[in-house]
Formats: sequence, C-alpha cells, structure tokens
Amino acid sequence: MNILEKIAAHKKQELAISKEEIPAESLELLPHFKRKCISLKENLQKSDTGIIAEFKRRSPSHPEINLDAEVAEITAGYEKAGASGISVLTDEEFFGGSLDDLALARETVKLPLLRKDFIVDEYQIIEAKAMGADVILLIAAMLKPSEIKKFSALAKKLGLEVLLEVHNEEELKNNIFDTVDIIGVNNRNLKNFEVDLKFSKDLAEKIPDNYIKISESGISDTAAILELQKCGFQGFLIGGNFMKTEDPGKSAAEFIQELKSKALWT
Repeated sequence: MNILEKIAAHKKQELAISKEEIPAESLELLPHFKRKCISLKENLQKSDTGIIAEFKRRSPSHPEINLDAEVAEITAGYEKAGASGISVLTDEEFFGGSLDDLALARETVKLPLLRKDFIVDEYQIIEAKAMGADVILLIAAMLKPSEIKKFSALAKKLGLEVLLEVHNEEELKNNIFDTVDIIGVNNRNLKNFEVDLKFSKDLAEKIPDNYIKISESGISDTAAILELQKCGFQGFLIGGNFMKTEDPGKSAAEFIQELKSKALWT
C-alpha cells in the first residue's frame, strides 16, 4: 500500500466511529452550518501575492514540523501577514491535526479556511461546513471521477467552494466539473513524496481558464512564485516553509513583503 491507500483505509475506519458518535443530522444543527462562506476564489482573484498559509504540525514525510504549534496564535499571525486564505490540516493520525483546530481557527480569523483532509465520504463535507470551513479539498489521486462529481455537488449545495488537487494530466482531464472552483497542482507526488515544480509548470496551460489555478507543495522561495505567476497561477499553498520556523506568522509576513517588493521590479 502507498501512503494514500493507507490514509484512505484508516480514514474509513475513523469515519465509522464518527458517524456513530455524531450523526450528520446533529452536525447540521451547529451554528456554522448556516454561516455564509467566505470566498477563497474571490480573495485569490483580488490578491497580488495569493499566499494560502497552512497550519500543520507534522506530515508523513516530516514527522516533526512543529508539534507544539498553537492554532489561534499562528492563524492570527497569518491573517496579519496578509495571507489570502488559511489551510488547516484536520487529519489526526498522519498530520497531528483535528477538527478542533479548524473550529478554533474559525473563531480566530476572518479569512477563508480550507479544510485540508482526505475526503472519502459525504459525511466529511457536512462536517467541514459545520466546523467552519469555507473550502474543501478533493484529491483526484484517491477518488474516482464519479465521487468527485458527487462530493463537489454536495459542497456547492452547502455553499462551500471546492479545491480539486491533481498531479498529472490524466487526473485533470477526468475531473473537469463545473462544481469545482479551484484546481491545485500538487508538486509532491503523494505516492513517493518526490517534489518538483515542473508538475505545476507542465499542467498550467492544460487547466481551463475558468478555474483559479494554485500550486501546492515544495514552494520555499519567492523566485518560484514569480516564475509560477507567469504560468498563470494565482494561488500558492505554503505550509512547511512557514511552520518549521519559530514564528510562522512572522515568516509569512516577511515572505509576503519580499514577494511584493520583488514583483515591483519584475
């Protein structure tokens, strides 16, 4: 089993317990379920930097990024830094996150929040809305096109935006649905963890122009972003690069300021 298959198998076990403990009908009674979502798509269209700053404590490839990270402090720092949106890892087993992290981020900031998790069931989409997310992630490498179509349709019905993550041309062409808002190219191959910005560059012109394009993973300097902007990318998801520092909010602020100053000279 590759890592995605392991995560999917574990996720299904987790969900069986969650559904027993908190039925979907109970989630729909929570206050955030009726809240109007904040648009990440609009924020990225208006932004000249397009940084989506990520909160995560660890990952399978980096088991100790920032294990003691405090959600409220870091997400507030990201908002102050000028991020366009915030991604919050809610997977516990492999990333050390939780839905409580998402809920606390929602209480802390007014930015759009992406629930970053491995969605394999409609229950998780209801859960995302109930806990304060504005955007959900659907990963083409672990879902069938029929599932992406079904899951994205439910998300739209609930007022959520949909970020579809692809890694190659086949995943892209099989999942072009009008219920998807944003297409992200993951520069990390989730099956072997190889990282290369070439994945984004190769797919850029193949993504239809009616989708916001974002590049994810492996972005560690502003030069890479300036290069990717020329390919049509409007959003850039950065996690480990900020989270591995002592003050992720400050790191994000410095990065965004550097990006703005370099953009003036190009």
